[in-house]
Amino acid sequence: MKFNEDSRVKIPTILHLMRLGYEYISLASQKWDESTNIFHDIFHDSVKRLNPELNDGDLHRLYDEVALCLENEDLGKAFYEKIIDQSGVRLIDFEDFNNNSFHVVTELTYKKDDEEFRPDIVLLINGMPLVFIEVKKPNNQDGILAEHKRIQTRFQNKKFRPFVNITQLMVFSNNMEYDNSSPLPIEGAFYATTSYYKPIFNYFREEATFDLNQILSEVDDTTETVVLKDNNLVGIKHSDEFITNKNPNTPTNRICTSLFQKERLAFVLQYGIAYVKESSGLQKHIMRYPQLFATKAIEAKLDAGEKKGIIWHTQGSGKTALTFYNVKYLTNYFQKKNIVPKFYFIVDRLDLLIQAGKEFKSRGLVVHNINSREEFSKDIKSTSVIHNNSGKPEITVVNIQKFQDDPNVVRNTDYNLNIQRVYFMDEVHRSYNPKGSFLANLNESDRNAIKIGLTGTPLLGTDYNSKSLFGGYIHKYYYNSSIADGYTLRLIREEIETNYRLALKQTLEEIDILKGNTDKKLVYAHPKFVEPMLDYIVQDFEKARITMNDNTIGGMVVCDSSEQAKMLYEIFQAKYAVQKDETEGLLMAAEPNQSYGDKKKNESRVTKAAVILHDIGTKDDRKSEVDQFKEGHIDLLFVYNMLLTGFDAPRLKKLYIGRVIKAHNLLQTLTRVNRTYKDFRYGYVVDFADIQKEFDKTNQDYFNELQSELGDEMQHYSDLFKSQEEINQEIQEIKDVLFHYNIQNAEIFSQQISQIKDRGIMLQITKALNNAKSLYNLIRLSGNYELLEQLDFHKLTVLAREANNHLTLINTKEALESNVDTSNLLNIALEDVLFAFVKVKEEEMVLADELKTTLQKTREMLGGNFDQKDPVFISLKEELERLFKKKNLSEVSKEEMEANIKALEAIYNQAKELERKNQLLRAKYDNDEKYARLHKRLMEKDPLTDSESKLFEALQGLKKEVDQQILQNSKMLENESFVERMMMRLVIDQFKNKQHIPLDAATTKRINGMIVKEYMNEFYGRVA
Repeated sequence: MKFNEDSRVKIPTILHLMRLGYEYISLASQKWDESTNIFHDIFHDSVKRLNPELNDGDLHRLYDEVALCLENEDLGKAFYEKIIDQSGVRLIDFEDFNNNSFHVVTELTYKKDDEEFRPDIVLLINGMPLVFIEVKKPNNQDGILAEHKRIQTRFQNKKFRPFVNITQLMVFSNNMEYDNSSPLPIEGAFYATTSYYKPIFNYFREEATFDLNQILSEVDDTTETVVLKDNNLVGIKHSDEFITNKNPNTPTNRICTSLFQKERLAFVLQYGIAYVKESSGLQKHIMRYPQLFATKAIEAKLDAGEKKGIIWHTQGSGKTALTFYNVKYLTNYFQKKNIVPKFYFIVDRLDLLIQAGKEFKSRGLVVHNINSREEFSKDIKSTSVIHNNSGKPEITVVNIQKFQDDPNVVRNTDYNLNIQRVYFMDEVHRSYNPKGSFLANLNESDRNAIKIGLTGTPLLGTDYNSKSLFGGYIHKYYYNSSIADGYTLRLIREEIETNYRLALKQTLEEIDILKGNTDKKLVYAHPKFVEPMLDYIVQDFEKARITMNDNTIGGMVVCDSSEQAKMLYEIFQAKYAVQKDETEGLLMAAEPNQSYGDKKKNESRVTKAAVILHDIGTKDDRKSEVDQFKEGHIDLLFVYNMLLTGFDAPRLKKLYIGRVIKAHNLLQTLTRVNRTYKDFRYGYVVDFADIQKEFDKTNQDYFNELQSELGDEMQHYSDLFKSQEEINQEIQEIKDVLFHYNIQNAEIFSQQISQIKDRGIMLQITKALNNAKSLYNLIRLSGNYELLEQLDFHKLTVLAREANNHLTLINTKEALESNVDTSNLLNIALEDVLFAFVKVKEEEMVLADELKTTLQKTREMLGGNFDQKDPVFISLKEELERLFKKKNLSEVSKEEMEANIKALEAIYNQAKELERKNQLLRAKYDNDEKYARLHKRLMEKDPLTDSESKLFEALQGLKKEVDQQILQNSKMLENESFVERMMMRLVIDQFKNKQHIPLDAATTKRINGMIVKEYMNEFYGRVA
């Protein structure tokens, strides 16, 4: 029996489409125009039925027009306008969609000259191939990614232009459920529309509940046999596998039901496609599934007679696009009722007005801007619904401030029953205070108006409640879904590195002497503060470009004040800015003697910045600079209040937060970096201001709102940052991958993996180890430090380097043997590898060697310290890290080397003295590190006694008693509560009764807790 892609997926899908109402036709009995793949006879008969006034000559001329427009370089825009046009000759009947012809064929060749491809399944509407479906068997190598790459290559081939232009909808499926742990569309069923570059694959998660008995018809046995016979697969007819795969609930069949049942397909074709003019050229977008269901939810509200409500869709999910699709849909909805709608998009800030207008224009809407209260008053009272002469669909964009007026000015008292005003109000979680005049006047402008609120962060505040103003939620789409669907990215918060903290502390100390009672805002705008901050940002951003291997990413700095933003820009211009021609000259001049690494550093340099403030430049200046940033011509933006909401620039991947931002504004700001871009998995937030406390507070407010809406579904918002459960799961996955290998001994580990020849196995191992490095930082950021005890993350970092090295070796071998392109893998493998090429004289070689030796002995001296909570140790360790993080210590000048050696020697000498004292103390307790640590902790802060000998006597007596108890009953350590009770008695006896050290209840509990923890750590092998 055949058990392949055709038998498992393709034929069951064709039969399911037939149950949805598509007639199967064999290519053996059909003719079609190979230049367009339009089935001419079906097209002729169908269009004649829809337009009976056309004669044969008219139909031939019409076909020639259609074929000619498919040759355009317009991504099929002219053709699409023809198929949705219902005012003239109709190619498709959308009024009665069942009046069209629906067919399904398989293996239809798309061919031009010697180039061709054959989609697995093609759907014809009135003979036009508007849809194709590509299927793969489950667990196929590379999943759907292979199809993604293949279709991208095909669509870039200009020979296939007519086929790209005629196709409206595509589905790609390997008949598997979605893997939500992966941000890539690897497993599952995805839909897309066409692109000349790279089609975007979309998830589809059905929200409606279908009665399949109503939707699906039966395919009789004879018809099924015809299909199987036509595909030479009669032998599978009665197999269990084939019967199983005919189930309508398989992933491929489900997405076919969602998209290709006739009512849904009509909706998507007529209202769900948009042509968007972007800086890179014309793009074709298709409605995302949450936008589709939100639109249907709005319709249901209107049908129920309700005129207001809120759409809660997470930031980055496309609320402006949702409004555009609704302008298309609601225009038709009201026209069926002989009502003409008039659409408004209301914002609360000028920059959002400009942004929204641009977004609507790019999608083909005519945008009418209201520039004065008088103009708005005139518009409200006008019975005209459009302002343009072409009759194109239109939207009026207006700032809410225009409603701040005498209500009599904007009140419309002459209602026209044939006009329906529809207000889409952006960001309804803010600014709409019922105590002010905005809302009252908005309401007075037209009491019959429909008000649809849009929000991504519904923090509804304590002074007013948006739901009481705008109604309940019409539709909701949360962060976790948006992340799982690949529309937005997770965020990673980066704390400032230690070396910056030290520099910042020093700067503040210097300023503190001078400032007196100076306003803190002025301090943070002072050059002595701003310059080291800027240096850190520029260096960090350049490093990020190199690490991420992408010089196209952009960064934005949210400043403490407008004064700080101006100072950052001023210093940047003086210190870093290089004119374009100078940059090119610099790069060209450096090329002859430049290594690849040096070129990478030069290419990653930050040389262009802009400051975006309301009082700097004109509106046009700011618009120009924002556009330049979006297009990649500016590296960094310095902002204060502007661009924190509504600013959509996918290349923005690093956000530097210089001040605490509160409530919903914080979430709005953070999500500036959550837009998808290339293959990025995260957006990065560099936190100068310690926003964690405010984020926790904001998150709690959000929690409360979600709790009222969702009850137990509280996981919805937690996915903005990785949750503890997710980290636990990933830790378990790492443990499982590494189960067969010795991860305690790096040498044995190296020996084990050296025997592996399979690249796939090594990729699994390196992926797990590299993920452990990322998790280590995420755990630290989350504050769930107990998770660090589950794995030895420091050891895994060492193992990761070893594994990456072996993978590099395997890749090198494969590359030599089969010319495999391993450039991306090499980037990963060399991430932690340092190469230093230093031209030195003889004495400098000695010097460099001395630096290396001093660094090594200092690191080892600190690394061997058994008490890493000692304040002296922590201080020395941070100082060593500051020097060590330079990474290129051997590349610096002779003077810098000498300074580094001196600093390292100072750290080493202090560490050596600390170690000497530690060893003396440890010897007092018979080399028991536990009691040496206890002794130090009890003497450091609020010491119990001035006499160290007295404390020693108490601890020594305690050690003797406890060790004796454990020797008598070694299993007691398995019962921590028993140990706690036993220890408590012994502590009181040794400290209070025998050594007469005064104890209160709190102190006793503290000492007991410390001792129990030391023994339990030792018992379970945890780091102290």
